[in-house]
Amino acid sequence: MEELKKREEARQIRRKQADWNYINNQPTKLKLALVHYIETGDLYVSAKIAGITVEEFNEQRIKARIPHVN
Repeated sequence: MEELKKREEARQIRRKQADWNYINNQPTKLKLALVHYIETGDLYVSAKIAGITVEEFNEQRIKARIPHVN
């Protein structure tokens, strides 16, 4: 139960701090990947969705101001 609470708190932080204007102006695959990351915190799967490396995705995450909260 505690783990679920921590995941939800992390999700809320990512949602609140994300730059939604930046996210919404990205190509569809990247936009979907950024939203997936906000919801799950999974860099690897998000990078696969975007079709880029984890390092490239992490750069996009930073540009979108999405904190790395787990």
